[in-house]
Amino acid sequence: MIPPASSLRAEKRLIVILAAACFLLHLAVNLAGGYALFRDELYYLACSDNLAWGYVDHPPFSLFVLKLVRMVAGDSLVAVRMVPALAHAGTVALVGLIVCELGGRRFAVFMACLAVTVSIIHLAMGGYYSMNGLDIVLWSAALYVLLILYRTGNHYYWLLLGALLGIGLLNKISVLFFGAGIFVSLVIAQRRWLTTPWPYIAGAIALLVFTPYILWNWQHDLAHLEFIREANAGKYSTRTRWDFIHEQLILLNPFNIPLWAAGLVALFTYKPLQPYRWLGWMFMTVFLILFINGTSKGEYMTPAYGCLFAAGAVWCEQRLVRRSFYWIRYAYATVVIAGTLLVLPSVLPILPVTDYVAYAEAVGLKPTSNENKELSELPQFYADMFGWQEKADAVAKAYQSLSPEDQARCAIISDNYGRCGAIDYYGRAYGLPKSIGTHNNYWIWGPRNHTGEVMIILGGRLKDHAEYFESCEKVGVATCQYCMPYENNVGVYVGRKLKKPLAEIWDSLKHYD
Repeated sequence: MIPPASSLRAEKRLIVILAAACFLLHLAVNLAGGYALFRDELYYLACSDNLAWGYVDHPPFSLFVLKLVRMVAGDSLVAVRMVPALAHAGTVALVGLIVCELGGRRFAVFMACLAVTVSIIHLAMGGYYSMNGLDIVLWSAALYVLLILYRTGNHYYWLLLGALLGIGLLNKISVLFFGAGIFVSLVIAQRRWLTTPWPYIAGAIALLVFTPYILWNWQHDLAHLEFIREANAGKYSTRTRWDFIHEQLILLNPFNIPLWAAGLVALFTYKPLQPYRWLGWMFMTVFLILFINGTSKGEYMTPAYGCLFAAGAVWCEQRLVRRSFYWIRYAYATVVIAGTLLVLPSVLPILPVTDYVAYAEAVGLKPTSNENKELSELPQFYADMFGWQEKADAVAKAYQSLSPEDQARCAIISDNYGRCGAIDYYGRAYGLPKSIGTHNNYWIWGPRNHTGEVMIILGGRLKDHAEYFESCEKVGVATCQYCMPYENNVGVYVGRKLKKPLAEIWDSLKHYD
Protein backbone atom coordinates (compact mmCIF):
# COMPACT_ATOMS: atom_id res chain seq x y z
CA MET A 1 0.00 0.00 0.00
CA ILE A 2 1.48 3.35 -1.07
CA PRO A 3 1.36 5.99 1.68
CA PRO A 4 -0.56 9.17 0.85
CA ALA A 5 1.57 11.94 -0.64
CA SER A 6 1.08 14.17 2.42
CA SER A 7 2.76 11.57 4.63
CA LEU A 8 5.84 11.32 2.42
CA ARG A 9 7.28 14.74 3.18
CA ALA A 10 10.04 13.31 5.36
CA GLU A 11 10.93 10.79 2.65
CA LYS A 12 11.10 13.48 -0.01
CA ARG A 13 13.28 15.70 2.17
CA LEU A 14 15.59 12.73 2.68
CA ILE A 15 15.71 12.12 -1.08
CA VAL A 16 16.75 15.74 -1.68
CA ILE A 17 19.45 15.54 1.01
CA LEU A 18 20.92 12.28 -0.35
CA ALA A 19 20.85 13.48 -3.98
CA ALA A 20 22.53 16.74 -2.97
CA ALA A 21 25.21 14.83 -1.04
CA CYS A 22 25.91 12.72 -4.14
CA PHE A 23 26.28 15.82 -6.31
CA LEU A 24 28.52 17.58 -3.78
CA LEU A 25 30.81 14.55 -3.64
CA HIS A 26 31.44 14.77 -7.39
CA LEU A 27 31.76 18.54 -7.28
CA ALA A 28 34.37 18.37 -4.51
CA VAL A 29 36.43 15.82 -6.49
CA ASN A 30 36.28 17.92 -9.66
CA LEU A 31 37.14 21.16 -7.87
CA ALA A 32 40.11 19.41 -6.27
CA GLY A 33 41.49 18.44 -9.67
CA GLY A 34 39.96 15.17 -10.77
CA TYR A 35 43.16 14.24 -12.67
CA ALA A 36 42.47 15.51 -16.23
CA LEU A 37 39.96 15.10 -19.03
CA PHE A 38 39.32 11.51 -20.05
CA ARG A 39 40.06 10.26 -23.58
CA ASP A 40 36.35 10.04 -24.46
CA GLU A 41 35.66 13.50 -23.01
CA LEU A 42 38.14 15.00 -25.48
CA TYR A 43 36.35 13.18 -28.30
CA TYR A 44 32.94 14.33 -27.06
CA LEU A 45 34.17 17.91 -27.01
CA ALA A 46 35.30 17.55 -30.61
CA CYS A 47 31.93 16.03 -31.55
CA SER A 48 30.10 18.94 -29.91
CA ASP A 49 32.06 21.25 -32.24
CA ASN A 50 30.60 19.29 -35.15
CA LEU A 51 26.92 18.90 -34.26
CA ALA A 52 24.96 16.47 -36.40
CA TRP A 53 22.06 14.05 -36.07
CA GLY A 54 24.44 11.16 -35.73
CA TYR A 55 27.96 9.93 -35.06
CA VAL A 56 29.70 6.67 -35.88
CA ASP A 57 29.79 5.45 -32.29
CA HIS A 58 26.79 7.10 -30.61
CA PRO A 59 23.57 9.04 -31.18
CA PRO A 60 23.64 12.84 -30.81
CA PHE A 61 21.64 13.81 -27.70
CA SER A 62 24.57 13.88 -25.26
CA LEU A 63 26.48 16.11 -27.69
CA PHE A 64 23.61 18.59 -27.88
CA VAL A 65 23.65 18.74 -24.08
CA LEU A 66 27.43 19.20 -24.01
CA LYS A 67 27.24 22.00 -26.57
CA LEU A 68 24.69 23.78 -24.38
CA VAL A 69 26.93 23.35 -21.32
CA ARG A 70 29.89 24.81 -23.19
CA MET A 71 27.84 27.81 -24.33
CA VAL A 72 26.72 28.52 -20.76
CA ALA A 73 29.64 27.46 -18.58
CA GLY A 74 32.64 26.83 -20.85
CA ASP A 75 34.58 23.60 -21.24
CA SER A 76 36.77 23.42 -18.15
CA LEU A 77 36.96 20.07 -16.37
CA VAL A 78 34.51 21.27 -13.70
CA ALA A 79 32.02 22.54 -16.29
CA VAL A 80 32.20 19.43 -18.46
CA ARG A 81 31.72 17.10 -15.50
CA MET A 82 28.80 19.04 -14.03
CA VAL A 83 26.28 17.14 -16.17
CA PRO A 84 27.35 13.59 -15.20
CA ALA A 85 27.41 14.68 -11.54
CA LEU A 86 23.86 16.01 -11.87
CA ALA A 87 22.83 12.84 -13.72
CA HIS A 88 24.12 10.66 -10.88
CA ALA A 89 22.35 12.84 -8.31
CA GLY A 90 19.19 12.72 -10.43
CA THR A 91 19.35 8.94 -10.55
CA VAL A 92 19.64 8.84 -6.75
CA ALA A 93 16.54 11.04 -6.47
CA LEU A 94 14.53 9.02 -8.98
CA VAL A 95 15.34 5.71 -7.27
CA GLY A 96 14.20 7.28 -4.00
CA LEU A 97 10.92 8.24 -5.66
CA ILE A 98 10.59 4.73 -7.07
CA VAL A 99 10.92 3.40 -3.50
CA CYS A 100 8.01 5.62 -2.49
CA GLU A 101 5.95 4.26 -5.39
CA LEU A 102 6.64 0.72 -4.14
CA GLY A 103 5.42 1.61 -0.66
CA GLY A 104 8.76 2.28 1.02
CA ARG A 105 9.38 4.76 3.79
CA ARG A 106 12.46 6.45 5.22
CA PHE A 107 14.73 3.47 5.82
CA ALA A 108 13.95 2.01 2.38
CA VAL A 109 14.56 5.40 0.77
CA PHE A 110 17.86 5.73 2.61
CA MET A 111 19.13 2.25 1.66
CA ALA A 112 18.14 2.44 -2.00
CA CYS A 113 19.57 5.93 -2.45
CA LEU A 114 22.73 4.90 -0.61
CA ALA A 115 23.12 1.87 -2.89
CA VAL A 116 22.89 4.01 -6.04
CA THR A 117 25.25 6.60 -4.58
CA VAL A 118 27.98 4.08 -3.71
CA SER A 119 27.56 1.77 -6.70
CA ILE A 120 30.99 1.64 -8.33
CA ILE A 121 29.68 1.99 -11.87
CA HIS A 122 27.28 4.81 -10.91
CA LEU A 123 30.13 6.69 -9.25
CA ALA A 124 32.37 6.16 -12.27
CA MET A 125 29.72 7.25 -14.79
CA GLY A 126 28.99 10.28 -12.64
CA GLY A 127 32.67 11.21 -12.65
CA TYR A 128 33.23 11.96 -16.35
CA TYR A 129 31.17 13.14 -19.32
CA SER A 130 29.70 10.51 -21.61
CA MET A 131 26.32 9.36 -22.84
CA ASN A 132 26.27 6.74 -20.07
CA GLY A 133 25.40 8.98 -17.14
CA LEU A 134 22.50 10.44 -19.13
CA ASP A 135 21.47 6.92 -20.17
CA ILE A 136 21.12 5.81 -16.56
CA VAL A 137 19.07 8.81 -15.46
CA LEU A 138 16.79 8.59 -18.52
CA TRP A 139 16.07 4.91 -17.84
CA SER A 140 15.30 5.78 -14.22
CA ALA A 141 12.97 8.60 -15.26
CA ALA A 142 11.13 6.30 -17.68
CA LEU A 143 10.80 3.64 -14.98
CA TYR A 144 9.37 6.18 -12.55
CA VAL A 145 6.82 7.31 -15.16
CA LEU A 146 5.86 3.66 -15.73
CA LEU A 147 5.15 3.24 -12.03
CA ILE A 148 3.01 6.40 -11.92
CA LEU A 149 1.18 5.12 -14.99
CA TYR A 150 0.56 1.80 -13.26
CA ARG A 151 -0.70 3.50 -10.09
CA THR A 152 -2.93 6.14 -11.69
CA GLY A 153 -4.01 4.48 -14.91
CA ASN A 154 -3.75 7.89 -16.56
CA HIS A 155 -3.04 6.99 -20.17
CA TYR A 156 -1.50 10.39 -20.91
CA TYR A 157 1.61 9.19 -19.10
CA TRP A 158 2.16 6.94 -22.11
CA LEU A 159 2.91 10.08 -24.10
CA LEU A 160 5.56 11.15 -21.58
CA LEU A 161 6.98 7.63 -21.55
CA GLY A 162 7.24 7.63 -25.35
CA ALA A 163 9.07 10.96 -25.29
CA LEU A 164 11.51 9.73 -22.63
CA LEU A 165 12.21 6.52 -24.53
CA GLY A 166 12.76 8.50 -27.72
CA ILE A 167 15.21 10.87 -26.04
CA GLY A 168 16.86 7.85 -24.44
CA LEU A 169 17.31 6.23 -27.86
CA LEU A 170 18.65 9.49 -29.24
CA ASN A 171 21.23 9.30 -26.43
CA LYS A 172 22.12 5.58 -26.51
CA ILE A 173 20.52 2.81 -28.53
CA SER A 174 20.68 0.34 -25.62
CA VAL A 175 17.31 1.83 -24.63
CA LEU A 176 16.01 -0.67 -27.20
CA PHE A 177 16.69 -3.35 -24.57
CA PHE A 178 14.58 -1.39 -22.09
CA GLY A 179 11.81 -1.17 -24.65
CA ALA A 180 12.00 -4.94 -25.15
CA GLY A 181 11.76 -5.38 -21.38
CA ILE A 182 8.66 -3.17 -21.22
CA PHE A 183 7.02 -5.16 -24.02
CA VAL A 184 7.74 -8.54 -22.41
CA SER A 185 6.51 -7.31 -19.03
CA LEU A 186 3.26 -6.16 -20.67
CA VAL A 187 2.79 -9.50 -22.41
CA ILE A 188 3.39 -11.47 -19.21
CA ALA A 189 1.81 -9.33 -16.52
CA GLN A 190 -0.09 -6.34 -17.99
CA ARG A 191 -1.77 -7.62 -21.16
CA ARG A 192 -4.76 -5.33 -20.62
CA TRP A 193 -2.65 -2.39 -21.75
CA LEU A 194 -1.94 -4.10 -25.06
CA THR A 195 -5.64 -3.97 -25.90
CA THR A 196 -5.48 -0.16 -25.87
CA PRO A 197 -3.73 2.08 -28.41
CA TRP A 198 -1.52 3.82 -25.83
CA PRO A 199 1.55 1.52 -25.79
CA TYR A 200 1.64 1.71 -29.57
CA ILE A 201 1.32 5.50 -29.50
CA ALA A 202 4.23 5.63 -27.02
CA GLY A 203 6.26 3.42 -29.34
CA ALA A 204 5.45 5.65 -32.30
CA ILE A 205 6.53 8.76 -30.37
CA ALA A 206 9.81 7.08 -29.43
CA LEU A 207 10.41 6.06 -33.04
CA LEU A 208 9.62 9.55 -34.28
CA VAL A 209 12.13 11.14 -31.89
CA PHE A 210 14.74 8.52 -32.87
CA THR A 211 14.15 8.86 -36.63
CA PRO A 212 16.80 11.56 -37.28
CA TYR A 213 19.52 9.15 -36.11
CA ILE A 214 18.13 6.37 -38.28
CA LEU A 215 18.19 8.68 -41.30
CA TRP A 216 21.74 9.82 -40.51
CA ASN A 217 22.89 6.20 -40.46
CA TRP A 218 21.13 5.49 -43.73
CA GLN A 219 22.93 8.45 -45.29
CA HIS A 220 26.30 7.24 -43.93
CA ASP A 221 26.22 3.60 -45.04
CA LEU A 222 24.89 2.30 -41.69
CA ALA A 223 28.02 3.54 -39.94
CA HIS A 224 26.87 2.62 -36.44
CA LEU A 225 26.21 -1.00 -37.38
CA GLU A 226 29.66 -1.19 -38.96
CA PHE A 227 31.13 0.30 -35.77
CA ILE A 228 29.41 -2.33 -33.59
CA ARG A 229 30.55 -5.12 -35.88
CA GLU A 230 34.16 -3.94 -35.84
CA ALA A 231 34.17 -3.40 -32.06
CA ASN A 232 32.78 -6.88 -31.39
CA ALA A 233 35.31 -8.42 -33.77
CA GLY A 234 38.17 -6.37 -32.32
CA LYS A 235 38.50 -4.85 -28.86
CA TYR A 236 35.57 -6.81 -27.38
CA SER A 237 36.27 -10.10 -29.14
CA THR A 238 37.89 -11.71 -26.09
CA ARG A 239 34.94 -10.99 -23.81
CA THR A 240 32.86 -13.90 -22.52
CA ARG A 241 29.50 -14.37 -20.85
CA TRP A 242 31.37 -15.05 -17.61
CA ASP A 243 32.93 -11.59 -17.87
CA PHE A 244 29.41 -10.18 -18.10
CA ILE A 245 28.23 -12.12 -15.02
CA HIS A 246 31.36 -11.33 -13.03
CA GLU A 247 31.01 -7.62 -13.71
CA GLN A 248 27.46 -7.66 -12.31
CA LEU A 249 28.96 -8.70 -8.98
CA ILE A 250 31.71 -6.07 -9.01
CA LEU A 251 30.45 -2.97 -10.78
CA LEU A 252 27.35 -2.43 -8.67
CA ASN A 253 29.59 -2.64 -5.56
CA PRO A 254 29.99 -6.07 -3.93
CA PHE A 255 28.52 -4.65 -0.72
CA ASN A 256 25.28 -3.97 -2.63
CA ILE A 257 24.80 -7.58 -3.72
CA PRO A 258 22.53 -8.57 -0.78
CA LEU A 259 20.26 -5.60 -1.51
CA TRP A 260 19.75 -6.06 -5.25
CA ALA A 261 19.62 -9.86 -4.96
CA ALA A 262 16.89 -9.50 -2.30
CA GLY A 263 15.10 -7.07 -4.63
CA LEU A 264 15.12 -9.51 -7.55
CA VAL A 265 13.78 -12.35 -5.41
CA ALA A 266 11.23 -10.10 -3.69
CA LEU A 267 9.75 -8.92 -6.99
CA PHE A 268 8.81 -12.54 -7.76
CA THR A 269 8.02 -13.92 -4.29
CA TYR A 270 7.20 -11.15 -1.76
CA LYS A 271 3.43 -10.68 -1.58
CA PRO A 272 3.33 -6.88 -0.99
CA LEU A 273 5.46 -6.43 -4.14
CA GLN A 274 3.49 -8.95 -6.19
CA PRO A 275 1.70 -6.18 -8.17
CA TYR A 276 5.14 -5.08 -9.38
CA ARG A 277 6.30 -8.48 -10.56
CA TRP A 278 6.40 -7.03 -14.07
CA LEU A 279 9.49 -5.08 -12.97
CA GLY A 280 11.23 -8.39 -12.42
CA TRP A 281 10.30 -9.62 -15.88
CA MET A 282 11.53 -6.36 -17.34
CA PHE A 283 14.89 -6.73 -15.62
CA MET A 284 15.28 -10.38 -16.64
CA THR A 285 14.47 -9.58 -20.28
CA VAL A 286 17.23 -6.98 -20.45
CA PHE A 287 19.64 -9.34 -18.68
CA LEU A 288 18.96 -12.25 -21.04
CA ILE A 289 19.33 -10.12 -24.18
CA LEU A 290 22.75 -8.89 -23.03
CA PHE A 291 23.83 -12.31 -21.74
CA ILE A 292 22.94 -14.06 -24.99
CA ASN A 293 24.86 -11.44 -26.99
CA GLY A 294 28.10 -12.87 -25.60
CA THR A 295 30.31 -9.77 -25.83
CA SER A 296 28.23 -7.38 -23.69
CA LYS A 297 29.96 -5.32 -21.03
CA GLY A 298 28.54 -5.57 -17.52
CA GLU A 299 28.01 -1.83 -17.37
CA TYR A 300 25.24 -2.13 -19.99
CA MET A 301 22.95 -3.52 -17.26
CA THR A 302 23.52 -0.58 -14.91
CA PRO A 303 20.34 1.41 -15.68
CA ALA A 304 18.14 -1.62 -14.98
CA TYR A 305 19.26 -2.06 -11.36
CA GLY A 306 17.34 0.91 -9.95
CA CYS A 307 14.17 -1.18 -9.56
CA LEU A 308 16.10 -3.96 -7.77
CA PHE A 309 17.70 -1.55 -5.31
CA ALA A 310 14.25 -0.08 -4.61
CA ALA A 311 12.50 -3.44 -4.21
CA GLY A 312 15.29 -4.82 -2.03
CA ALA A 313 15.18 -1.77 0.22
CA VAL A 314 11.41 -2.06 0.61
CA TRP A 315 11.71 -5.76 1.47
CA CYS A 316 14.38 -5.07 4.10
CA GLU A 317 12.35 -2.28 5.66
CA GLN A 318 9.16 -4.31 5.85
CA ARG A 319 10.66 -7.65 6.87
CA LEU A 320 13.31 -6.55 9.36
CA VAL A 321 10.73 -5.06 11.71
CA ARG A 322 11.22 -7.17 14.80
CA ARG A 323 13.28 -5.58 17.53
CA SER A 324 15.79 -8.44 17.29
CA PHE A 325 16.30 -7.67 13.55
CA TYR A 326 16.69 -3.91 13.79
CA TRP A 327 20.41 -4.10 14.35
CA ILE A 328 20.80 -5.79 10.93
CA ARG A 329 19.49 -2.65 9.21
CA TYR A 330 22.08 -0.37 10.74
CA ALA A 331 24.89 -2.90 10.62
CA TYR A 332 24.33 -3.46 6.91
CA ALA A 333 24.20 0.27 6.14
CA THR A 334 27.42 0.74 8.13
CA VAL A 335 29.15 -2.07 6.23
CA VAL A 336 28.09 -0.60 2.86
CA ILE A 337 29.41 2.85 3.78
CA ALA A 338 32.66 1.58 5.32
CA GLY A 339 33.31 -0.82 2.45
CA THR A 340 32.71 1.90 -0.11
CA LEU A 341 35.13 4.26 1.61
CA LEU A 342 37.75 1.54 1.26
CA VAL A 343 37.31 1.23 -2.52
CA LEU A 344 36.38 4.85 -3.28
CA PRO A 345 39.89 5.87 -4.47
CA SER A 346 39.61 3.23 -7.21
CA VAL A 347 36.43 4.82 -8.55
CA LEU A 348 36.89 8.57 -8.09
CA PRO A 349 40.27 10.34 -8.39
CA ILE A 350 40.32 11.58 -4.79
CA LEU A 351 44.01 10.74 -4.24
CA PRO A 352 47.08 12.23 -5.92
CA VAL A 353 48.21 9.71 -8.49
CA THR A 354 51.34 8.70 -6.56
CA ASP A 355 49.22 8.08 -3.47
CA TYR A 356 46.72 6.10 -5.54
CA VAL A 357 49.47 3.79 -6.81
CA ALA A 358 50.62 3.18 -3.22
CA TYR A 359 47.00 2.63 -2.10
CA ALA A 360 46.33 0.13 -4.90
CA GLU A 361 49.44 -1.84 -4.01
CA ALA A 362 48.50 -1.81 -0.32
CA VAL A 363 44.98 -3.18 -0.87
CA GLY A 364 45.96 -5.53 -3.70
CA LEU A 365 44.08 -3.81 -6.53
CA LYS A 366 45.52 -4.81 -9.89
CA PRO A 367 45.08 -2.48 -12.89
CA THR A 368 42.21 -3.55 -15.14
CA SER A 369 41.10 -2.96 -18.73
CA ASN A 370 37.90 -4.07 -20.45
CA GLU A 371 39.56 -3.73 -23.88
CA ASN A 372 42.36 -6.28 -23.44
CA LYS A 373 45.03 -3.55 -23.37
CA GLU A 374 48.47 -3.61 -21.79
CA LEU A 375 48.54 -1.67 -18.49
CA SER A 376 51.12 -0.19 -16.16
CA GLU A 377 50.54 1.37 -12.72
CA LEU A 378 47.00 2.62 -13.31
CA PRO A 379 43.77 0.96 -14.49
CA GLN A 380 42.69 2.04 -17.97
CA PHE A 381 39.93 4.23 -16.53
CA TYR A 382 42.54 6.45 -14.83
CA ALA A 383 45.38 6.00 -17.31
CA ASP A 384 43.18 7.44 -20.06
CA MET A 385 43.14 10.74 -18.13
CA PHE A 386 46.89 11.19 -18.63
CA GLY A 387 49.16 12.03 -21.53
CA TRP A 388 46.96 14.29 -23.64
CA GLN A 389 48.52 17.63 -22.76
CA GLU A 390 51.96 16.17 -23.50
CA LYS A 391 50.83 15.09 -26.97
CA ALA A 392 49.52 18.55 -27.77
CA ASP A 393 52.79 20.03 -26.49
CA ALA A 394 54.88 17.77 -28.73
CA VAL A 395 52.74 18.51 -31.79
CA ALA A 396 52.85 22.25 -31.05
CA LYS A 397 56.64 22.12 -30.92
CA ALA A 398 56.72 20.48 -34.34
CA TYR A 399 54.20 22.97 -35.73
CA GLN A 400 56.13 25.97 -34.42
CA SER A 401 59.30 24.69 -36.10
CA LEU A 402 57.65 25.07 -39.53
CA SER A 403 57.90 28.19 -41.65
CA PRO A 404 54.80 30.44 -41.78
CA GLU A 405 54.15 29.20 -45.32
CA ASP A 406 54.23 25.55 -44.21
CA GLN A 407 52.07 26.29 -41.16
CA ALA A 408 49.41 27.80 -43.41
CA ARG A 409 49.07 24.56 -45.39
CA CYS A 410 49.86 22.08 -42.60
CA ALA A 411 47.43 19.31 -41.59
CA ILE A 412 47.75 17.53 -38.24
CA ILE A 413 46.60 13.91 -38.38
CA SER A 414 46.34 10.87 -36.11
CA ASP A 415 44.63 7.49 -36.17
CA ASN A 416 43.18 7.72 -32.66
CA TYR A 417 40.28 9.94 -31.56
CA GLY A 418 41.85 10.58 -28.17
CA ARG A 419 44.98 12.00 -29.76
CA CYS A 420 42.96 14.05 -32.25
CA GLY A 421 40.75 15.33 -29.43
CA ALA A 422 43.83 16.31 -27.40
CA ILE A 423 45.16 18.37 -30.31
CA ASP A 424 41.80 20.08 -30.76
CA TYR A 425 41.34 20.87 -27.05
CA TYR A 426 44.83 21.59 -25.73
CA GLY A 427 46.17 22.82 -29.06
CA ARG A 428 43.99 25.93 -28.93
CA ALA A 429 46.51 27.54 -26.57
CA TYR A 430 49.18 27.14 -29.29
CA GLY A 431 47.02 28.24 -32.21
CA LEU A 432 47.08 24.76 -33.77
CA PRO A 433 44.64 24.04 -36.61
CA LYS A 434 41.89 21.49 -36.02
CA SER A 435 43.20 17.98 -36.40
CA ILE A 436 42.03 15.43 -38.93
CA GLY A 437 41.83 11.73 -38.15
CA THR A 438 40.98 8.30 -39.46
CA HIS A 439 39.20 6.99 -36.35
CA ASN A 440 35.39 6.88 -36.03
CA ASN A 441 33.76 10.27 -36.58
CA TYR A 442 37.05 12.00 -37.34
CA TRP A 443 37.06 9.97 -40.55
CA ILE A 444 33.48 11.11 -41.29
CA TRP A 445 34.58 14.75 -40.96
CA GLY A 446 37.13 14.15 -43.69
CA PRO A 447 40.44 15.88 -44.52
CA ARG A 448 39.02 19.42 -43.98
CA ASN A 449 40.26 20.66 -47.41
CA HIS A 450 43.87 19.72 -46.66
CA THR A 451 45.85 18.46 -49.63
CA GLY A 452 48.73 16.70 -47.90
CA GLU A 453 51.50 19.09 -48.92
CA VAL A 454 52.70 19.32 -45.31
CA MET A 455 51.43 17.03 -42.55
CA ILE A 456 52.30 16.49 -38.90
CA ILE A 457 51.54 12.89 -37.97
CA LEU A 458 51.01 11.90 -34.35
CA GLY A 459 51.70 8.20 -33.84
CA GLY A 460 52.68 5.30 -36.06
CA ARG A 461 56.07 4.32 -37.47
CA LEU A 462 58.41 6.24 -39.73
CA LYS A 463 58.79 3.42 -42.25
CA ASP A 464 54.99 3.20 -42.69
CA HIS A 465 54.55 6.95 -43.10
CA ALA A 466 57.46 7.18 -45.54
CA GLU A 467 55.50 5.09 -48.06
CA TYR A 468 52.96 7.90 -48.43
CA PHE A 469 55.27 10.92 -48.70
CA GLU A 470 58.13 12.02 -50.86
CA SER A 471 59.93 12.90 -47.62
CA CYS A 472 59.14 12.17 -43.99
CA GLU A 473 61.14 12.63 -40.79
CA LYS A 474 60.68 12.05 -37.10
CA VAL A 475 60.82 15.37 -35.25
CA GLY A 476 59.73 14.52 -31.69
CA VAL A 477 58.32 12.10 -29.14
CA ALA A 478 55.38 12.58 -26.76
CA THR A 479 56.08 10.92 -23.42
CA CYS A 480 53.84 10.56 -20.38
CA GLN A 481 54.32 8.85 -17.03
CA TYR A 482 50.91 7.48 -16.07
CA CYS A 483 49.16 7.10 -19.43
CA MET A 484 48.33 3.81 -21.13
CA PRO A 485 51.59 2.15 -22.26
CA TYR A 486 50.63 2.37 -25.94
CA GLU A 487 50.13 6.11 -25.48
CA ASN A 488 53.69 6.60 -24.17
CA ASN A 489 56.65 7.41 -26.41
CA VAL A 490 54.39 8.33 -29.32
CA GLY A 491 56.33 9.64 -32.29
CA VAL A 492 55.70 12.97 -34.01
CA TYR A 493 56.54 13.11 -37.73
CA VAL A 494 56.52 15.72 -40.48
CA GLY A 495 55.63 14.44 -43.94
CA ARG A 496 55.93 16.52 -47.11
CA LYS A 497 54.34 16.12 -50.52
CA LEU A 498 51.87 13.28 -50.20
CA LYS A 499 52.32 11.00 -53.20
CA LYS A 500 48.55 10.88 -53.87
CA PRO A 501 45.98 13.57 -53.08
CA LEU A 502 44.65 13.21 -49.55
CA ALA A 503 41.03 13.18 -50.75
CA GLU A 504 41.87 10.31 -53.09
CA ILE A 505 43.22 8.00 -50.38
CA TRP A 506 40.86 9.06 -47.58
CA ASP A 507 38.40 6.18 -48.03
CA SER A 508 41.18 3.63 -47.51
CA LEU A 509 42.14 5.18 -44.15
CA LYS A 510 38.82 4.54 -42.38
CA HIS A 511 39.09 2.96 -38.93
CA TYR A 512 35.93 2.20 -36.93
CA ASP A 513 36.00 0.53 -33.51
